[in-house]
Amino acid sequence: MTPMRSSVEATPSPADAGRPASLQFLTIQLDHEVFVLEVARVREILDFPPITKIPRTPDFLRGVVNIRGSVVPVVDLKQKFGLGQTEKTINTCIVVVEVTLEGETAVVGVLADACHDVIEVESNRIEPPPKLGTRLNIQFLKGVVKLGETFGLYLDLDRLFSPEELALVLEETDGQPTAR
Repeated sequence: MTPMRSSVEATPSPADAGRPASLQFLTIQLDHEVFVLEVARVREILDFPPITKIPRTPDFLRGVVNIRGSVVPVVDLKQKFGLGQTEKTINTCIVVVEVTLEGETAVVGVLADACHDVIEVESNRIEPPPKLGTRLNIQFLKGVVKLGETFGLYLDLDRLFSPEELALVLEETDGQPTAR
């Protein structure tokens, strides 16, 4: 039997190799679950602006918004994860993030029921994704972050979309990834 690793262990495990000592995350809420996004990948957070629906696109692609003259696709992660559709409330927002696929960086807005805090997390508080017990496909997760008595699901933004899905999303914005 392998001994459990203590969260106060000073020596990093091989799984922590190459990971910074701590990371900053934005905590967001989808349904009743807390998710965390790397702050370095977040461009901005917007109130819920009018979204222009694009016909004949997947349900999770809610449409596009105009951000300072740029067309940005908006994705409903709750729909993508099978958690229902995000409804507009006073707390609903769009988190504009950068995703990378096949060396190209694109800007995508993701709907969130609410945005909470920016937190700093030591890498030893990040565990691998669970094999069982989550309602979404764990291929989208980099890990699980310990947040006191609860957990935040650490989203892997680069694996949220298949190459075909991201190509479709980018196609709706003239196929031009938005550079940094």
